[in-house]
Amino acid sequence: MSSSRVLTSIAVMSATVMQVLDTTIVNVALPNMAGQLDATPDNISWVLTSYLIASAIFMPLTGYFTDRMGQRRYLLISITGFVITSALCGMATSLAQMVMFRFLQGVFGAALVPLSQSIMLQIFPGEQRGKAMAIWGMGVMVAPIMGPTLGGWLTEVISWRWTFYINLPVGILSVLLALRHVPDTATRARRMDWTGFATLALGIGALQLVLDRGNQDDWFSSQMLVFAALLSVASFIFFVVYTLTGKHHPLFDLRIFRDRNYLVASLIMLTIGIGFYGGMLLQSLFLQNFLDYPTFEAGLYMAPRGLASLLVMVFIGKFSAKIPPRNFILVGIFASAAGNYLMTRFTPDIAAHDMILPMILQGMGMGMIFIPISTLAFTTLPKETAAEAAGIYSLIRSVGSALGISILATYFSRSTQQNWSLLRGDITPYSAALHSYLAPLHLGAQDPQGIALAARAVLHQAQNIGYIDSFWFATLNFVLMLPLLLLVSTPAKGTSAQVQTSPE
Repeated sequence: MSSSRVLTSIAVMSATVMQVLDTTIVNVALPNMAGQLDATPDNISWVLTSYLIASAIFMPLTGYFTDRMGQRRYLLISITGFVITSALCGMATSLAQMVMFRFLQGVFGAALVPLSQSIMLQIFPGEQRGKAMAIWGMGVMVAPIMGPTLGGWLTEVISWRWTFYINLPVGILSVLLALRHVPDTATRARRMDWTGFATLALGIGALQLVLDRGNQDDWFSSQMLVFAALLSVASFIFFVVYTLTGKHHPLFDLRIFRDRNYLVASLIMLTIGIGFYGGMLLQSLFLQNFLDYPTFEAGLYMAPRGLASLLVMVFIGKFSAKIPPRNFILVGIFASAAGNYLMTRFTPDIAAHDMILPMILQGMGMGMIFIPISTLAFTTLPKETAAEAAGIYSLIRSVGSALGISILATYFSRSTQQNWSLLRGDITPYSAALHSYLAPLHLGAQDPQGIALAARAVLHQAQNIGYIDSFWFATLNFVLMLPLLLLVSTPAKGTSAQVQTSPE
């Protein structure tokens, strides 16, 4: 690999890691942040929501701004803006300031992931596209896994503000390397479809609001969320009809979904959000809330998944030219399903070492699915759609992760509530099991302390069943992906993605 290609990879991947890391590194710092910013636990969640909404809205515009500015200039503007807004987030003194700066951080960071994917495909020759996607996938998949661990360490050792300041040295390095080594593309005139952008932004923003706040606000019991859901559906329908029938230059060309590989890859990326991102959330909750592990220790126990993903991606990058991508994806689906199945056997008495194998299997599955499906998505697309297709693909991945987290969190919550109702029906003053449980503590079924202990034990069991049910749901999600895999067409050997190349 040439030195220029190495330095270009470092430039774009450091920017990607910086952006993706910020989706999770702040999570564990929210309680400390709320105290210093005088925010309630309910309001502080907007620190996450504002960033995700801004990123989702501006991600599909990657192709438009790349055409207008050229990819190098747009990349430099995005990195510089992300670094400046990161510094402003670290200096925020109120919740209003933090939410505003996080929104701007999402605006500037929105293009970093799709731009990096497009650039990596450009600088590697056709036979090494698998390697390019493996390098890119390391940053996109491993960074959010390691985010909570790094965020917990920074918060405990220094301050929550350093979860933002850490972006400064990384961003500056990325800018310096990008200035010299990232290839540019020719600019071309392109008008902005303001109507399309407004309706798409409205639809994405409303959808993200529903997904982020749904479980917390009891979904459609909230009038605000009902309105947001209807607004999102109406906006998306209008956008699709307007884009396909209007006599104008559309915001982006929906005809790219005629490419079967791109369509199937997008659907798979949408569906794996439940198993990957939703499962990741529940594992963190299981370790911290159910087993009472400290934040940093919980992050360490989840590290084997990230390490397994990293090693598998290296392997895929090395052998991607020899093994068909569909074979990797098939093995990845079974590995992911097996990892989630093993988690259905978790109990309150589980030992730490029993978690290692499920985490490793899930990490292997993430690497084996994510990289080959991303490679296949761009294999047969025409070169002029590269940046635009990457922006839409990244948006679908982002929406899929939010959708998966919301679905699995809601499923867990409802399962816990149902099992709590069933179990507590068996706890009566005449229950022999209750008397046996309280007798060693010298408590009776009528003692307030005994009632409280019994209620806590029942809730603990209901939560355990809720986790088991949720991991079963995630396991089934991977099994249902198999029919989609049958629709993928493997290109003939020697064909490669026709991505946009630098004119230089």
